[in-house]
Amino acid sequence: MKTITTVCALAIAAYAGAQDTELLLDPVTVTASVQPKPVSQTGRNIITFKGNSFANLPVHSVDELLRYLPGIEMQMRGPMGSQSDIVLRGGTFQQVLILLDGVRINDPNTGHFSSYIPIVPAEIDRIEVLKGASSAIYGSEAVGGVVHVITKTFAAKRNQQKLQLQGQVSGGEYDLATANIGGFYQAGNTAVSGGWLSNNTDGQLQRGTRGYVHANTASLSFSQFLGERWQLSVRGAYDNRDFAAQNFYTTFLSDTASEEVRTVWTQLRLSYTGINHRVNIDAGYKDVKDDYAYNKVSIANASTSRMLQATVTDEWKLGQQTSLVSGMQFINKEIRSNDRGNHDVPQGGVFFLLNHSFMQGFTINPALRLDWNERSGAELVPQVSMAYKLKSVRFRGSAGKTIRDADFTERYNNYNKPSVASGRIGNPDLEAERSFSYEAGADYFAGKALKIGGTFFQRFHRKLIDYVTTSYADMPRKDNLVPGGTYALAKNIAKVNTSGAELDIQYQQKLQGDNNVYAGAGLVWLKSTSSEITPSFYVSSHARFMANFFVEYAFSRFLISVNGIYKDRAAQEAPAIHAMLDKNYFVFNARAAFYTWQRKLNIFVRVDNIADTRYSDLLGAQMPGRWLTGGINYAFSR
Repeated sequence: MKTITTVCALAIAAYAGAQDTELLLDPVTVTASVQPKPVSQTGRNIITFKGNSFANLPVHSVDELLRYLPGIEMQMRGPMGSQSDIVLRGGTFQQVLILLDGVRINDPNTGHFSSYIPIVPAEIDRIEVLKGASSAIYGSEAVGGVVHVITKTFAAKRNQQKLQLQGQVSGGEYDLATANIGGFYQAGNTAVSGGWLSNNTDGQLQRGTRGYVHANTASLSFSQFLGERWQLSVRGAYDNRDFAAQNFYTTFLSDTASEEVRTVWTQLRLSYTGINHRVNIDAGYKDVKDDYAYNKVSIANASTSRMLQATVTDEWKLGQQTSLVSGMQFINKEIRSNDRGNHDVPQGGVFFLLNHSFMQGFTINPALRLDWNERSGAELVPQVSMAYKLKSVRFRGSAGKTIRDADFTERYNNYNKPSVASGRIGNPDLEAERSFSYEAGADYFAGKALKIGGTFFQRFHRKLIDYVTTSYADMPRKDNLVPGGTYALAKNIAKVNTSGAELDIQYQQKLQGDNNVYAGAGLVWLKSTSSEITPSFYVSSHARFMANFFVEYAFSRFLISVNGIYKDRAAQEAPAIHAMLDKNYFVFNARAAFYTWQRKLNIFVRVDNIADTRYSDLLGAQMPGRWLTGGINYAFSR
């Protein structure tokens, strides 16, 4: 905690001596209201991270980057993009919606794949994190919030000339070899970007194996402005993750698992911009092949999940202070699996969002969605948010309903196997989750460089889906179960109530010459109560208190960056595998770079887990200890 306090104090001190600024901390967002709008007018708590800083921080993958953005809890099972669960404001990892240029990428098989974002860092323009209920616009999964990755190609503007190139290679202990190569080019009304991200290591020693990772992502996108009104943008990406998955999902001694997940992603956007309105047609197709082997003698689970989706939005400017966004969406989800069976689920929705600004800095944003799911039927989802800006303080509040339907794993896990002696069992009879959330907060803007925000929130859940330890006698279906086995059944929990508060700090300042500071920090307090006597797995795993931060400081020919996280949660123990989930832990990392050749090339060293802390985010999934790496980085922009 001393480290976090020191970081915040340094950021505020730097602000006091600053002479210039490049970044307004009230950026335009498209996540909260679909149409571009200043954050201060949305009534929502939104964190924005600029993509060009990825290469400057001690992170290997996009999910590692998210881990240190204010208020995001990443429950990591392994390093460098092997697997991470994204949590916002408590709850479970299935309750966070991930968007890539406005198209959802949450996998219908399991939320464990949500962090497999098929994009390379060089393509990222910014990441917007919207905290809190968002189902009225986005539908299922947008319960705890939305993580929206916006790329340079899809965000390109007309008639610009830009060239950005980036390349980084590194190596280190445990045969680590990484590469991060990509670029963006725009000439007039044509833009293209792409690249390749690769992380490979034999990994540190685990129980009888090593925590190896081979993660590779390749992406290419293209955008063309057609005439004065139209823009066409397309993307294709391939993502492959091959990793050791020992005790990722169980706490059994016989678990020495390995897993490989291969994703093909394509998306398209056609936009029309008129005088008073803008129409977007978005389409996406996702194909994921997952091969999971519990151990060397077990039959591997082989699953293929597919998702086809299309969304049409129309943004009308009704007046100087009023606009209306309407839209409709269709999604078809399917799975073909030797473990979960063959299933298809169509769903859709229509939504309306009104943005209205009054005099004296007051705005109101009511929204309503009619959502339809083949299993759950039709349901209305309302929401409203409000904001009032008074000089350097912004007051905000929102309230709304959220929904989430069970994924294929929650419904059918371990259903097609001939015999199951233990593990998590799916439940086809699960009902959709429903909750009501509200929040109230304020943001203080100290000039244009420092923003401090505080928020109080509550979420009242009904029929939340989670796994609960259940005896054989109480299992609703026993067809392939073994009497006396140890099982965790996916259940609808009657009530789960979550209360919390969060403090966010964002800071960016250009100092004299080439010196600059970019930093962020978040603190979250959470308390969840459940009507289930036996604690459910994921609800009991989120942090009760969490603090995370990142700092990037450039001066003279040097660039120093650090990030870290502190968690306090319920302690857990798995004696069979000698695993402990300690009540708290603190992990921090650092990167030091020296610039040569016109500040375009730097040589760097980085140390992960500097204190060599032994820790896990989820019981049994041991995270790496201290790890030393080094490499070179090249960046060019004009």
